[in-house]
Amino acid sequence: MRRVRPGTQASRGGAGSRAAGEERALTSVAAGDRFEGEEPVDTPRLWHVTLSVSGTEAPLPEVRRALEQLAHDHPFFLTSRYAVDHAEIRYWEEARDLHDAAAVALRLWGEHRQTAGLPPWEIVGLEVIDRATYHQRIAEGYGPPPASPVGVHPF
Repeated sequence: MRRVRPGTQASRGGAGSRAAGEERALTSVAAGDRFEGEEPVDTPRLWHVTLSVSGTEAPLPEVRRALEQLAHDHPFFLTSRYAVDHAEIRYWEEARDLHDAAAVALRLWGEHRQTAGLPPWEIVGLEVIDRATYHQRIAEGYGPPPASPVGVHPF
């Protein structure tokens, strides 16, 4: 048993108020139980990422080959569009929260630059949205079109 802390419903004179010093019984909750609608803090979620990069011109065949290698190396890769001086990569990232998904996205280009042979372009844009927001945008007709066809395509 534990005492009710100041500032709680019971100490404010609500329906569960008690006399000073009166203890209240705690209700046990089985391990893993949650309140309805409560999202567990550490459960990974899917985040839709759009990463935009640009820089000096590079030969189109080399850009395409590099993006195809990146698609092969990175799980959840959906699609990319490219030109001689910029590209846009769209994919799903599994992460605990937006901060983690954004951190992974911001490292993606640099970490794969050598292994995939990516151009030395810089990240100029990043959008990370949760799955529900992505689907809501699509349903309302103002989000990015669904990634179809999947793969690497010129702008």
